[in-house]
Amino acid sequence: QVTSFQGVAVRSLCTSSPHEHPEHGRLVYKGNLAKAVLGVRFFSYSTSIFNLFMMPYIMLKTGIGFESLFIQAAFYGLIGFFTFVTPVTLHVLTKGYVIRLYYKDEMDTYTAITYNAILAEKATVFHQKDVKIPDITKMFTTFYAKTKSMLVNPTLFPNPQDYNHLMGYDKSFYFNLEKEKEADEWK
Repeated sequence: QVTSFQGVAVRSLCTSSPHEHPEHGRLVYKGNLAKAVLGVRFFSYSTSIFNLFMMPYIMLKTGIGFESLFIQAAFYGLIGFFTFVTPVTLHVLTKGYVIRLYYKDEMDTYTAITYNAILAEKATVFHQKDVKIPDITKMFTTFYAKTKSMLVNPTLFPNPQDYNHLMGYDKSFYFNLEKEKEADEWK
């Protein structure tokens, strides 16, 4: 493919569209908070590592290691909270945030790319029939893929039909009046 760019011929050697991934399929969703989630988690991890390395030095220089037991417990509790609880909490809250979502038409499978605990990308492959919508709206969950909670923003799907297919909204609705009558009779 040859394209003209301000009078200069530019040759593209790409054989597929920029939204195709050879292994995962067609890109149907890209999260706009991916860099922010990665940055916040990286900052949290780096400050925790800094705290772990600086605490022995601070304790030796300030003499806090020789104070009362109550002050030691309060100090260690405060430092431990910010060193361990904050990164774990951030991981739990953002582990289901979908960075990219791919769809393979021929197999009707989705591949959700999320960040794992060590900030590497993790791929979760699931079928559309594995998608479950929670009965009660949850803060950090749009749907469950198998048993893993996933968070997507429906407005970021370039094609609304892709979101509808993912959530199963494009399936025909079947309502069985006989079963409803039986259920009412049992009540």
